[in-house]
Amino acid sequence: MAKSVKKAAPAPKSAAKPRTPSAKNTVIPANGNGKSISHEQIAMLAHRFFAERGRVHGNHEEDWFRAEGELRAQAY
Repeated sequence: MAKSVKKAAPAPKSAAKPRTPSAKNTVIPANGNGKSISHEQIAMLAHRFFAERGRVHGNHEEDWFRAEGELRAQAY
């Protein structure tokens, strides 16, 4: 006769992790002068640079850092 095998009970689920703030709501301090730059502001300016370059893909990081730098300079 074949032995019946009992399956082990599934492991208990861990507690839910707390949610982190959305990246769009992230605020980046600008040079410690009390003014801040939002993620959305950087994204909008970076998209403008992308459009100005003829919407050619592959330089998103360059656009992002350029936008962030310009916004920080304006906030200073």
